[in-house]
Amino acid sequence: MNANCEWSRQSGTNGDPESSSGPKSPPIRASPRRANLAPKGGRLAPEGGGEIQNPISVCIVCFNEESNIRRCLESVKWVKEYGGEIVIVDSFSTDKTVEICREYTDKVFQNPWPGFVKQKNYALSLAQNDWVLSIDADEVISDQLRDKILSEWKDGSYSTNPDPSDPDGSSGRGPGTGNKYDAFRMKRHTFYLGRWINYGGWYPDYKIRLFRKSKGRWGGRDPHDRVIMDDNTAIKNLHYDILHYTYKNLSHQLRTIDRFSDVSSEALMGEGRRFSLFNLLFRPPVKFIETYFIKLGFLDGLAGLIIAVASSFYVFVKYAKMWEHQNQKTKERKD
Repeated sequence: MNANCEWSRQSGTNGDPESSSGPKSPPIRASPRRANLAPKGGRLAPEGGGEIQNPISVCIVCFNEESNIRRCLESVKWVKEYGGEIVIVDSFSTDKTVEICREYTDKVFQNPWPGFVKQKNYALSLAQNDWVLSIDADEVISDQLRDKILSEWKDGSYSTNPDPSDPDGSSGRGPGTGNKYDAFRMKRHTFYLGRWINYGGWYPDYKIRLFRKSKGRWGGRDPHDRVIMDDNTAIKNLHYDILHYTYKNLSHQLRTIDRFSDVSSEALMGEGRRFSLFNLLFRPPVKFIETYFIKLGFLDGLAGLIIAVASSFYVFVKYAKMWEHQNQKTKERKD
């Protein structure tokens, strides 16, 4: 694609201009030996690859992620062994991200950054398969989660086409799907400040990441995107982890807060929302209480305290920037 790249200032850990530097990545958690997934009369191949019904397209968007992307791609390369594909949309990285990606797939596309939701939906549009596994460049599919996904495919838990004999899903296989599920939620476990974060709302942090693109799409308000499924879709929780290697350090988190608060405040104003002194004064302490006390962030030790304070600060800065932008527009109109 011929386009000039405008650097993604709206990006988070996937768009951090300094993501190619920093300390070595923490070790990925060990997992048990991969289970034998040979089918009994099905099309799922035994360990080592083969053919499965409804192969999966992995979709990843990235920018300057040379320090993360290989670890991410290593964790999903198994989809190609089972007839799937890896689709990557890069925002014109200036480091070795694209070079690394091409070691794993020839489906590497470049597109100027339009925002989180639009870029991820653009990646979905490039996927050839209906079933997609959409993850971020700083995330890893754990071995346990990989094996569980393959086990679900072996058992036929995925949904294909509506079954005319079961239009309302009365068989219990799902709401009119003809099979069981249209999407799967999975836990996301974040590594930050030298430890796995288990409280404060950061874990288990269930996310829909594996879904039928004919039944779902990315939505929400930038930068806090989420998968939105159609009505009457069946969703199953998989109790295994996506490993999330988020901010490298506190400085990285503070830079991300600065960018995310820009995006979030602009999105709120774009919806017609106006600055409220009440929100500026009361929402930040409420966020701290929620994160540190209600959601037991204090059980994560000092890291939990830092996360709670930073979360509260993010809320404060978001509304302060709304006030700043609103004042600037008022002055421009007067001038």
